[in-house]
Formats: sequence, C-alpha cells, structure tokens
Amino acid sequence: MGLYPEIEPYEHGMLDVGDGNRVYWETCGNPRGKPALVLHGGPGSGTTPYSRRLFDPAAYRIVLLDQRGCGRSTPHASVYGTDMSVNTTAHLVADLELLRVRLGIERWLVWGVSWGSVLALRYAQTCTAAVSELVLTGVATGSNAEVELLTRGLGKVFPEAFERFVAEVPEGAAREGSLAAAYNRLLESPDAGVRERAARAWTDWETATIPAPPRSVERFEDPVFRAGFARTVTHYWGNGHFLDGEDAVLRDAHLLDGVPGTLVQGSLDFGNLLGIVWRLHHAWAGSELIVVDHAGHGTRGRGVAEALVAATDGYAAR
Repeated sequence: MGLYPEIEPYEHGMLDVGDGNRVYWETCGNPRGKPALVLHGGPGSGTTPYSRRLFDPAAYRIVLLDQRGCGRSTPHASVYGTDMSVNTTAHLVADLELLRVRLGIERWLVWGVSWGSVLALRYAQTCTAAVSELVLTGVATGSNAEVELLTRGLGKVFPEAFERFVAEVPEGAAREGSLAAAYNRLLESPDAGVRERAARAWTDWETATIPAPPRSVERFEDPVFRAGFARTVTHYWGNGHFLDGEDAVLRDAHLLDGVPGTLVQGSLDFGNLLGIVWRLHHAWAGSELIVVDHAGHGTRGRGVAEALVAATDGYAAR
C-alpha cells in the first residue's frame, strides 16, 4: 500500500496554551473517524502535509499541530526574545492534553517521528488512558547517549564535517563538554551574528550526517526556519530533553503495558548503533518492531512509508 492522496484540513485553529504561547492545529480526513495525533520531529521542525498521507482519510480523524515555537505557532523560536524556559517536554505534554480536550477526543492513536517519538512515548507514559495505540518511526528516547552519538560520536564517521562543526565552538572547556549545550549558548547570544553563524553551522552538521551534500536540505536555506530549528533542538538536546533522569523513557517502558504499538525503524538509522529501539521493544510488552532494510532515519526511506501506512491501516478498525 502506498501513500494516501493529498488532502486539506477541514478545520484549523490557534490554541492558547498559556505562557504567551499559541499553538497551531489542524484536522483532516473523516470528522467521525478514529482520532489520530501526529507529532513532528526536531524538536522544532513543524508539521508537514506529507504526514497526512500516512492515514486513510476515510477511516481517520487526523490531528496535526506545530509544537511550541515552530511552524505557525507563536511566538516563534527564531525571535530572540522568545522565552524558551516555557518550552519543555512537560509543557508540550500539557499542550497535547489541552488540545485533546478542546477537540472533544477521548482517546487517540499517537504517531511520532524522531523527536516526535520521544514526545509520543512520554505522553503515553504520562497520560496512558488517552492513548489507544502508538506508531513510531525514526525511534528515539531522548537520552544523553543519543545526543552524544549524534554530535561527538558521529564525528568519527564524518571527520571533515565534524572539524567544521566543532570550530564554531570557542576553544576551552566548552569543546570538551556537551556540544549541544555549547551550541545552545551560542544560539542564545545577544549578538545576531553569533546566532546566525551557529544556526548555519548546526544545520550544516545535520545535513552532513545524511546521504546528501551539505546545505542540500531546502528547509535549512530558510533563515527563519534555520534559526528556530537550531535553537529549539539545542535547547532540548542541551538540557537532557527535560526528562527526569537519564534513560527516563526506557526506565518507564513498563507504563506502556496495555498500549499496543508499532515501531518502524530503518536498518541504517544511526540511532541503531546504541540499540535503543531494540531495548525499547523488549521492555515494552505489546510492541511490534519492523526493521526496514536499507532505510535510514525518518519517514521517506524506501519501504518506511509503506510500513507506516500498513500500521495505521491495521489499527484503523480498533
């Protein structure tokens, strides 16, 4: 089964979640269908129309949102004065509950990619009664080990790009500690030039670690997206994803007992180097793990979209 046809929202709005933040949301598909919530990655990527196509529009009421500080939500993280202290995992979980109640939904399937899988897992562990199923891909759990792998660890695989990446950080103790935290300090600098260089260097590093030339990702050429994305990612990565302890999501995997879930993972996803998805699958009774050969991180690898559609189709009748 391939992707479903492109569709447009039949309803959308801005939800006041407090702290001066308003979160954009939209609903697509069948207003009387099975509710499904889509959680984008990043943190700070924003939602895209592509995600709508992973659900049967006749069977699902598909809810998408831009998490705090990104996409069409306000204020945007690219604006220097935006208060990032009220953008944490706990705040996002509360936002999801507020939106669920606002839309009159009792329970919904929760779908997440990359960071969205971290948020989906934490939401399900916190608000278990509200989650009917989970469908996750590019699976992550928000541990410091994952952050270290995706920064300093991959430096051994991409040494030339890593040298450029580290060069942006001032010499001294900052280079020896968390690179995500060091970059976050640069991205919080009052000097606009420092922020702009740091955002460019961060996104160059991200594109260097995927099978594409540097600066080849179109969204990173938008200075507003680039600034907001880099600031939000490093804000979360540099602060332990605002989780209560290392390996918190894996530690609390038992809280997912009774929640059916499907994990779709590309065999070439760098996150596999830590065995995170394997550990989660074995700690979470009722989870199904589907490994897609020759696919990397995200939703667009060969065979990944098909596996995701098969998963949502399978849960449609529950």
